[in-house]
Amino acid sequence: MNLEEVPQHKKQFKDGGQAPKRVLYVTNTDGSYTQKGSEGWEVENDALQQAWEEIERQLQEAKQGFMNGSVSPIQYYMIRQRMDIGILAAYVGKWKWQVKRHMKPGVFASLSDVMLRKYAEVFNVSMDELKNIQ
Repeated sequence: MNLEEVPQHKKQFKDGGQAPKRVLYVTNTDGSYTQKGSEGWEVENDALQQAWEEIERQLQEAKQGFMNGSVSPIQYYMIRQRMDIGILAAYVGKWKWQVKRHMKPGVFASLSDVMLRKYAEVFNVSMDELKNIQ
């Protein structure tokens, strides 16, 4: 990519944040490599916007699931922290199948305070916030 071809498509997201800026390595007029900052690329910004909308949809779905009693709050906080079951299991020191069980409301209700504290620490929330999604 040449120095003049670096995309500069700014994007303002709904939360007020802008698309991340990045440095690209490009060739300048004499053919040597140099760095050039980019404000973003329209296609990349659109893909990022769609990804954030999907995360928001999953969060709302998990919150609704908690409200109607079909899932535990662990699923909501896992999505909010952009984790998957494997990552969460590693953080809390459990097998993936155990974390999946903990996502069931009945199993979650029977978890020890020690286990709940581990989840609260991983999600960086209080025990009360863990038990009651706001």
